[in-house]
Amino acid sequence: MTDEFTENNGNRFDPAASKAKRFDKGVAVRKVTPRSAHHEWNPSENREDPIAILIETSIGRIESLLPIRYRRMMESPFAFFRGSAAIMAADLAQTPNTGIDLQLFGDCHLMNFGGFATPERKLVFDINDFDETFPGPWEWDLKRLAASFVIAGRWKKFSNKTCKEFAWNVADSYKRHMLEYSKLSALQIWYADIDLAELIDRGGDEDIKSFQQKRIKKAGEYTAHEKEFAKMTYQEGSRARIKDDPPLIYHPTGEEGKRILKEAETIHNRYLETLSDEKKVLLSRYSLHDLAIKVVGVGSVGTLCGISLLMSATGEPIFLQFKEARKSVLEANVKAKSKCTHQGERIVMGQKLMQSASDMFLGWTNDDNNKFFYMRQLRDAKVKPVLEIMKSKNMSDYAKACGWALARAHARTGDPSVLSGYIGKNNEFANAIAKFSISYANQNDSDYNKMLEAIKEGRLPISAEA
Repeated sequence: MTDEFTENNGNRFDPAASKAKRFDKGVAVRKVTPRSAHHEWNPSENREDPIAILIETSIGRIESLLPIRYRRMMESPFAFFRGSAAIMAADLAQTPNTGIDLQLFGDCHLMNFGGFATPERKLVFDINDFDETFPGPWEWDLKRLAASFVIAGRWKKFSNKTCKEFAWNVADSYKRHMLEYSKLSALQIWYADIDLAELIDRGGDEDIKSFQQKRIKKAGEYTAHEKEFAKMTYQEGSRARIKDDPPLIYHPTGEEGKRILKEAETIHNRYLETLSDEKKVLLSRYSLHDLAIKVVGVGSVGTLCGISLLMSATGEPIFLQFKEARKSVLEANVKAKSKCTHQGERIVMGQKLMQSASDMFLGWTNDDNNKFFYMRQLRDAKVKPVLEIMKSKNMSDYAKACGWALARAHARTGDPSVLSGYIGKNNEFANAIAKFSISYANQNDSDYNKMLEAIKEGRLPISAEA
């Protein structure tokens, strides 16, 4: 009888030989889908109208908030790209496919990466915002990320050549780090993280380095909850209340407002019931003081999102954020199926699979109207990228960091040996991704202009928000 360390032929199991076989399996996929094929972007004649996709993804959102969504998207082609993950998902379904599926980030663009604190209070660099996470072809995340650097680079007035280099750096960094992860055990990969302070220290721009180091220091000086409490609340008698800042933060009024706030309270209470015992003990020391609707992001505008303020008996605050969990934009475009029928659970499970460390209050729930939600802390020592101050060298360094973080996330949910075997060690794959990114940025510009026309024609409403 063989044990778990012995192969069927009686030989002791050799991890290195197994990794080599899986690497060769990845190499073999190139015969079916050559690496060079990934440069292709040729929209088909029957490509779905991007404006129709935008309108479809707005169905079921809070109608009064839709003008904010479109106003934000018209700010630039990059803002449009951030809010139109559904359009690119439909387009990616028409591109060459390796047939290698894993848990995808889904809305993989450069603004969905950054620094945040782990439950152990260590600051790490990682992926954030998993609303669209779903199983699918691994290369889709990489293509969306690389394209986002070209589109953002153009917005910052960098040359096409420089923007193409950003995209190339994303793919090259992904390649190099995936090869490193392919040599580790599954447990070593699971423990791996990217230390934010060390990452910043690697940068060559002393001004940016100093700026980011100050941000890290500031993030660690006090809890985000105390900072937000001072900024976002006022005292009403003995009770703390969230300040209204319409149309982005508000307490809805009238009968509709009562319904929404009652729904939000139900969401909060049901969320508490689903927590593990130790989290229940922790949050039992806090009571719910206030709830408000909060408009978030670009792609999530119009979904039911909000914040709840909890206070301890001794006056310490906790802010939780609830977000409506809708179907992933990937679901209609992939063959893979999610194991989760609850959309909130899908997001939470995807986040826990891909992140090196997740929010300790992360959880999911639903209301009485068949709407799904997930909850987390509002902010926790987050350090977001500041594109406005980045020079081309900073953008290149950031592209490498994002490629690294994506490789780490994919190595957790896929087989890094197979992926590394497919990508190989030369530049063919990175060259293809860079070419695709330029082509898709051109497509994004065209779609953005179509949106502007639709706004002029009155097909898409916009608000007066600056």
